[in-house]
Amino acid sequence: MTVSINPPAAPRFLSDAARAGLEVPIIRMPNPAVDDAAGWTALVEQTDLMIAGMLGGMILPMSSELHQVGGVPTYVVTPDGAPTGEDSPVLLSIHGGALIMGGGDLTRVMTEISALSASVVHWAPDYRMPPAHPYPAALDDVVTVYKALLEVRHPSRIIVSGGSAGGNLAAALLLRAKAEGLPMPAALVLLTPEVDLTESGDSFVTLADVSVGLQTLRDANLLYAGGTDLADPYLSPLFGDVTGFPPTLLISGTRDLYLSNTVRMHRKLRESGVDADLHIFDARPHAGYGNAPEEAAVSAEVGTFVRKHLFS
Repeated sequence: MTVSINPPAAPRFLSDAARAGLEVPIIRMPNPAVDDAAGWTALVEQTDLMIAGMLGGMILPMSSELHQVGGVPTYVVTPDGAPTGEDSPVLLSIHGGALIMGGGDLTRVMTEISALSASVVHWAPDYRMPPAHPYPAALDDVVTVYKALLEVRHPSRIIVSGGSAGGNLAAALLLRAKAEGLPMPAALVLLTPEVDLTESGDSFVTLADVSVGLQTLRDANLLYAGGTDLADPYLSPLFGDVTGFPPTLLISGTRDLYLSNTVRMHRKLRESGVDADLHIFDARPHAGYGNAPEEAAVSAEVGTFVRKHLFS
């Protein structure tokens, strides 16, 4: 049964655009059964079409090319004016989408939007996803692309970044890199990361009727896991050994369902001796403020962090 919930009124200090984005109804719809591959395929296709309609049509100051990197389709996105020499830095950008959505051309679109925050070349793997390809296919793909990137760039010229589900894969990638003896990148960016597929944090309860644009993903998490324990660190990096991770930027908001994920990961990193920087934006939802002026501060923090670790 579909349920519609009106979230609390947005704080009055926000811009009209930000307030409008926070006050849309929260819609809860039933998902297909975890073993209903056809139902999930249809849901993913419908959702991707909706997202493409929302994001499409923008002409951004950058170019994009699709390459095969170790057999993984990977978009190379180059913002206008970004350095492109043999030793130029690269940001490995891992797209979000609940670990089941955002593939194909949407990978390019979302990467171009995120590249507005950091004027460096972005490599964006179009990793495999359920229902056809459950865990560990996506993680294997991003590891493959990272290994290929290490063949052409020194690790000090690489930043790994991911938002939401991409944050899950970004953190899991570094856990795999540690296990396989690969070098760490210069830095890590985790934007409201889905690092706990068990959804054990407090905000999954306290923000359930506040979080616009993101509700529980328990069913999708089980689909992605394909029978593997959701608490496995490669599925929920929050529970992994993060010692030796590079400097990390984490961003969330007080209306973000993944607020607990973000603050708990920050604490885990700090307690493991990692230089971790946390920014929590008041009333920011999971998908951000959209086109509202408040989002500029978020982009500025990402850009400053990237420049610090790649150009200073």
